[in-house]
Amino acid sequence: MDRMIYNSMAGAKAAMQRQEVLAHNLANVTTTGFRAELQAFRAVPVRGDGASTRVYALETTIGYDDKAGPLQTTARNLDVAVKGKSWLSVQGLDGTEAYTRAGALDVNAEGLLVTRGGLPVLGDGGPITIPPNSEIQIGEDGTVSAKGATGRPANVGRLKLVTPEERMTRGEDGLFRTVDPLPADPNARLEAGVLEGSNVSAVETMVSMISAARQFEQQMKLLNIAQTQGQVSAKLLSPT
Repeated sequence: MDRMIYNSMAGAKAAMQRQEVLAHNLANVTTTGFRAELQAFRAVPVRGDGASTRVYALETTIGYDDKAGPLQTTARNLDVAVKGKSWLSVQGLDGTEAYTRAGALDVNAEGLLVTRGGLPVLGDGGPITIPPNSEIQIGEDGTVSAKGATGRPANVGRLKLVTPEERMTRGEDGLFRTVDPLPADPNARLEAGVLEGSNVSAVETMVSMISAARQFEQQMKLLNIAQTQGQVSAKLLSPT
């Protein structure tokens, strides 16, 4: 009886954790460059004296779905979509180098090229400064050109595009990081005037959420069955 209660409890907890991940993905179905979080579970026996009759349902973190999201044409000069497996480099709030696929860029009041969230976009030599009153063009290789009053475009920097060989870690701020900063990839390319959408499928996520809810209900039913059986057993073993 105790084994049934323990296993059902572990299964219900795992279903709740899965539901949280799915809900987070669904909330970001319209977020530019979002990568769906993946989750899996594995059974781990509880080690101790006697027979191993208890099993943990432990989360196995397998990272994120790295497939590309759909492209949306905006015809805006500061919107870019990175091609293939490459990423944009930005400076996080903690000062470390981080990576994102969200290519909606802007120029802040200080003249820095930043993301829509205000994070400085990194070039090969650090943050990129844009001359005031300039028209910006971004080339396929990440080269940033600014055309001022003279009408002559000037090269002001190049976006640092990286291509990780291994999976990165997603931080609480939604940015991705590696143990050490990645080198710039000269072969990485992007497309201007286009944004990459989220790779989350709303339909598939909703179906998965329904499945997780049913799994949770099934585990709760097993807990109720275990409670009923425990009450019946106690009554049968009662001396009166």
